Parts: sequence; structure tokens; C-alpha cells
Amino acid sequence: MKDKNKYGQYFTEAVVANFMVSLVSHDKNVPILEPSCGKGIFLKVLQENGFTNTHAYEIDTELAHEFPQVKYESFISSPINENFDVIIGNPPYIRWKNLEQELKDELQHSELWNKYFNSLCDYLFIFILKSIEQLNDNGELIFICSDYWMNTTHSQTLRNYMCQNGYFESIYHFKEAPLFEKVCASFVIFKYIKSKEKRQTISLYSYNKKGKPEREELLTGTCFNYQEIPQFKPNQRWLLATQNEQDELSNFETACIKQKGLFDSLLYRLGDFCEIGNGMVSGLDAAFKVNQDEQQLFNEAERQCLIHVLKAKNLERYNYTSTEMYIYMPSDISEQDFTSTYPHFVTHFENYIDDLSKRYSYGKDLPYWEFAFPRSKSLFELPKPKIFIPCKERISHKRYFRFCYSPIGFYPLQDVTGIVLKQNCKESIEYILAYLNNERVFNWLKYNGIVKGEIVEFSEAPIASIPYLTINWDNVDEVLLHEKITRETRLYLEDKNESHQDKINELFNTLFYEKSRL
Repeated sequence: MKDKNKYGQYFTEAVVANFMVSLVSHDKNVPILEPSCGKGIFLKVLQENGFTNTHAYEIDTELAHEFPQVKYESFISSPINENFDVIIGNPPYIRWKNLEQELKDELQHSELWNKYFNSLCDYLFIFILKSIEQLNDNGELIFICSDYWMNTTHSQTLRNYMCQNGYFESIYHFKEAPLFEKVCASFVIFKYIKSKEKRQTISLYSYNKKGKPEREELLTGTCFNYQEIPQFKPNQRWLLATQNEQDELSNFETACIKQKGLFDSLLYRLGDFCEIGNGMVSGLDAAFKVNQDEQQLFNEAERQCLIHVLKAKNLERYNYTSTEMYIYMPSDISEQDFTSTYPHFVTHFENYIDDLSKRYSYGKDLPYWEFAFPRSKSLFELPKPKIFIPCKERISHKRYFRFCYSPIGFYPLQDVTGIVLKQNCKESIEYILAYLNNERVFNWLKYNGIVKGEIVEFSEAPIASIPYLTINWDNVDEVLLHEKITRETRLYLEDKNESHQDKINELFNTLFYEKSRL
């Protein structure tokens, strides 16, 4: 594969092109367009499969010379009145900020771009929309692209347009499968039909193996799990979830409603009741970590500058497995004072001086003994327990993420995000810990969090957005349920007996049921 260039080129491999061509339902003689043909793999495969009326555009004049039907022009500026029964391919992906000026200028003269998009939108969007514009009725659009646009705010105009002008027949979700060399992203292949009539469901095929797909696996469907999901609707999130799963998500959010409006409902969110902060950045963890033997040599001043830290590898659901001790020095100490007061630290750092000098310093004149970026240290110094979660978590068969209890005096490092209760939060830390580890929260994050492939990101904003189930303190039954959940969670933290987990789940089931009746 050729490296990405200014035209956003990632060239499709033959096995993928063959599979996509197999999705074409029209006759062999219908007009077919490849709007950004690259090296011509789709043209070659179409020809091998007997399609005789193919057309193509390619902006890069160095490519696809063996195909006489290629016009070396930009598809964006091509005649809008050219119509096709099939448009197939791998459209370019470039964010607006990375576009060459010549491409920006072209878009700014495009009526379609100016009607539907702006400089917050990506180059991919116009390829999808213009392709649909140029399809005949019942024409097929078959594209491979990243799935990021299916839920971003800036793509809503495109998504609404697609809902209004046709429907998805099928979506093949490849998640993290390496369909392109040196590219880490979550890809979909979709087949969209331009039609005034609508289909009620979409055939969703989820890739179920690791590594690249084989030709026969794709063509026979053995590498996919199959589900039917509801057709997408305008002004709503596009969820690759069954109707039952979507109903469960809706019921979950309904229980968290703060205020119901005429057209929308306002939810309680975790950020209303918790402060959220990113972990501290040392810049070189190996240099700040100290072992037990070293600690025995430290003087009293040195011991006062040791902190307990938790990294993502230390976290489990509810509990942490182990903790590590790190040197953390105040930022107002001189080198002379550091050398005289902390002699064992000086010895400890000697083996790391060169590497420490190469750390990213965040624009500061950074002494070698200081953390590079303490971030939210003041938040984690508050004398109250916290909840820690890895910054990135893989969606697994376990049906939970690792929200972990952290005692007072523990600090998260850069691969961990911390949650601290605000003063206005009446619920206990144990209740919130159990709530975040509940399967309902897992499902909500799986479909509504910041998800890339199989990885969910846990930074401040996505954690703050989690719907939150508050307790009505005037309701005796809810208060009692809160007390029982708190007690069972404390017991589970102490003895790790799974019977407490079963009781916690039962109690939350009851609480959600009570909320749904209101």
C-alpha cells in the first residue's frame, strides 16, 4: 500500500474489492461509477466479473493508466446530471484542517458543499452525498469507509439527507480488522439504496474474527455475526443495535430523566454530581517508581515525598490488584535544597538523567525530579475516596468496564481517569461505584460512548455524559435500596464474594423498575 498522500488515499486490497463487487444487485450492463478509483482495483474486479459499462474519476494523474475509462478530474466538480445505477468504491478521507488549499477552494465553489456542509465537516461527506445525488432511483451506493461519521455532530446533515433519500440495505462492521496496512481504525462497508420507499430494518453483519478476512470467508459470510437492526431515523443517533437493545437503552435513560420537555428530555448526568480529572503525567514512569529495598534507605523527608499511584494495569472491577510507590516532589524546591535534603533521590535519578531531559516538558523549564504534568493532582488530594477507570477500555465479553474503588491518598497516572464526588452528591461513593459497574452503564457506553473499533475512551467529557440514576430522598423505598446497595458494595470490597454482586444486581433491577413506574 502506498502511504497516505495529500488526496487521502488508502488503497483497497483485492479481497475487499471482490467482496464489495459481489454486493452489486444490478445487471452487468448498467452504468457503474467509481468516483475515486485510485489504482483501479474496483475497475479491474468489475471487469473480471463481467460488468461492461464502468466509469471512473481520479484526481491523481499518476494512477490507473491502464484503464481508458478513467477521467483525471475531480469527482467533486464533475457534472451533477451524470446518473448511475451503481456507485462503488473507497472514498478519500481527509479532515478539513488537513485539506490542501486547492481542495478547499474547490469545495467552497461547490453548490452541494455550501448547501449541506461547512469547514467543520470532512472530505468524505461530500463524496457520499454527491454519489447519492447521482444515483438513479433504486441505485446502489456501496462504499468502504471509517465508521466515525455515523454518529458525529458535524455529520448530522449528511445522515439526515441519507435517511430522507433512501435506506441502508446492509452494513458490514469490521471494527478493528486490519483492512488497510498501517491503518488503525474501525471500518464499515455499507450498501445504501436510493429510494422513496423505505425498508424497516438493516442487515447488520459484525466481523467475528481477528486478522484480515479471507476471500471465501467474506463471500460465504462465515466471518460475520448476523442481526437485523432498525432502519436509521433523522435527528437520532445511528446505533448498530437491535430493537431490543435500543429499547433497553431507552428504558435506562428514561429512569435517569431530570426534566421531560415537549420534544426532548433532560437527563441527570454523572458530571452533575462528580468531578472528573485526568491522571498525572510523570513523563518517564520508570524514573519515578521506587521499590521496597530503596524505600528502606530513604530518610524521613524522602518518605514524605512518596505517593501511592495506580495505573491501568492495577485496576479491576471494584478493586485494585496492587499499588506502586512513586517519588513526587513539590515544584518550588531549588536544586541545592533537593540535593542536600533528598540524597537518596539524587542517587535514584542518576540512571535516568538523560532520558528525563528528553521528556516532553509542556513548555516548562522542567527539573529532572519533577513530574512533567501533574494535571488534576489537587482534585486527587481531596480527603475522600475516589473511583478510577482506565482511560481506554476494550469492549469484552465480560459486560463491564473496570470502574475501581480508590482509597484516600491514592493518585492516578496518565492512563487512568479519576472520579470524585461533588459536595452536592448525596449518594455514597459505593453506590456510584456499583452503578458504574452495572451492565446497563456498560451497554450505554458501548453504543453512546466515544468508541473506536473495540476501544471505549474514558476522558472527562464522555464520563461526565453518562446518564445518572439519582435517589429520591423523599422516597423511603429508594432510600432503603440505596442503603442496601451501599452495604453490599462495601462487603464486596472487603471479601470479594460474588454473592454480593448478585444482590447488587437484584437491587438495581428493583430500583430501575421503581423508577420506570414513576
